[in-house]
Amino acid sequence: MNAPFLELEILGLTVLAWLKLLGITAIIAVALLIVKRVVFARLSVLAERTTNHVDDVVAELLNGLRTFFLVIVSFYVSAKLLVDVEPDIPWLQRAVFLGLILQLGLSGSDLIRLSVGWYLKKKEGENTQITAARALGLAGKMVLWVFIFLITLDNFGVDITALVAGLGIGGIAIALAVQNVLSDLLAYVSIVADQPFSYGEFLVVGEFSGTVEHIGIKTTRIRSLSGELIIFSNNDLLNSRVRNYKRMNERRQLFTIGVTYDTPYERLKEMPDLFKLAVEEQEQVRFDRAHLKTYADFSINFEVVYYMLVPDYIDLMNTQQAINLRIHELFSERQIEFAFPTQTIHLAKAEA
Repeated sequence: MNAPFLELEILGLTVLAWLKLLGITAIIAVALLIVKRVVFARLSVLAERTTNHVDDVVAELLNGLRTFFLVIVSFYVSAKLLVDVEPDIPWLQRAVFLGLILQLGLSGSDLIRLSVGWYLKKKEGENTQITAARALGLAGKMVLWVFIFLITLDNFGVDITALVAGLGIGGIAIALAVQNVLSDLLAYVSIVADQPFSYGEFLVVGEFSGTVEHIGIKTTRIRSLSGELIIFSNNDLLNSRVRNYKRMNERRQLFTIGVTYDTPYERLKEMPDLFKLAVEEQEQVRFDRAHLKTYADFSINFEVVYYMLVPDYIDLMNTQQAINLRIHELFSERQIEFAFPTQTIHLAKAEA
């Protein structure tokens, strides 16, 4: 009873041949899995101790070998060992090809993920670069899997020339339909590549101002000083005049102080030096000039200019406050009076 059953053919092979094939396949697959778990895992540990990325790539790709691929390889090797039955499996080559192409796709995705991870680690803190790297990684994976899909169809005898041509025509039609979205997408690429601004930087765009909170594929969001969220399309933003205050090397500050017309001439000559003293006593500043500028309606006005060596606005206001207090102290010591709006009224008594 057993002999006829073992000689029964299934898919071109006898049951006995199938048992041999599956037995050898199981042995080889188990051996490959043990190698992956022990040898390849040890290789990953050693690769983490080095500074170069070549061994990291090798270790990642070897550890990324999927179990289904190892089983397919084991099955193929088993069929090769049983040379007398291998011609009876006409679909073996195609199955191996599918497993190989799928594993290549998965390994390519792992390699892209690994590259993006290295780049993100290198650019830690630069949020614009992080967003761009993730977007490019996603785009790279999409291109990879489309390429693999086309290769698979071609291997199965499908004419992909007409398919590619159809995709090209469809792509043009879609591009015309979503041209506004594409213009914002291209503007996003330009922002990422040129980096006119980044997360956390303070921008002034026309009558709007605020801090950049998000740079997306279609829109950029800015949090205004009053708290509301201002949303710009990327294309509109790049077509505007954008002032980036965060990237200033120095911040110029100009202020005017008026004194009364009763101020003695000697005090007027002394005042530019007083302003210089008040400015240079502060940290992170560079004094530029101080001059008597104009004779106004009720005051003699002095103009003072200095530069903050840091761009932060809070530092500027703290420094300006310290300068104002110091000027008040210096004026009090010398009995110099600040000017304020006054009017002099002359009364004439008419004769009887």
